[in-house]
Amino acid sequence: MKQRVQPRRDGRKASAPKGKAMRPTKPGAGARASVHLSIDVPDLEAGLRFYESVFGFVEVARPFSTMAILDANNLTICVHEKSAGTKPSPNGTDVRRYERHWTPVHVDLHVHDFDGVLGKVRAEGGLIEMEFREQGPKPAAFCSDPFGNGFCVIGEDAKHE
Repeated sequence: MKQRVQPRRDGRKASAPKGKAMRPTKPGAGARASVHLSIDVPDLEAGLRFYESVFGFVEVARPFSTMAILDANNLTICVHEKSAGTKPSPNGTDVRRYERHWTPVHVDLHVHDFDGVLGKVRAEGGLIEMEFREQGPKPAAFCSDPFGNGFCVIGEDAKHE
């Protein structure tokens, strides 16, 4: 049975059904890129413990001793061990730091057991910075891992919790 692509509310072209690859929309256009997420941590084993324990991510490869690849269900996550104080780019002046830091790019992790996951974040050394339970259609929490990397935990629809 062929799945039908649902139209988008904003009028833009809809995405492919779940599990189906997108085809170029114009002749000669390249295929869409796949997306992987990289997370830098000062200690690879500690980073793996946090993300595996809290979210159930599974290590699927260790290409070299300072990098592990995790299966995060619908996303591949590369965890990299990088020392504090090292430069992420030779062209910039910024250095890696593992105190809590702000970044305009973060990950939203959608979970079934909102309270259970928040408990695991705390138990594994992460922080819950703000919780929103009644402000929107889904409960949400602003969090950080033990290495200062921010992320959001988003629960199921509040009506179904």
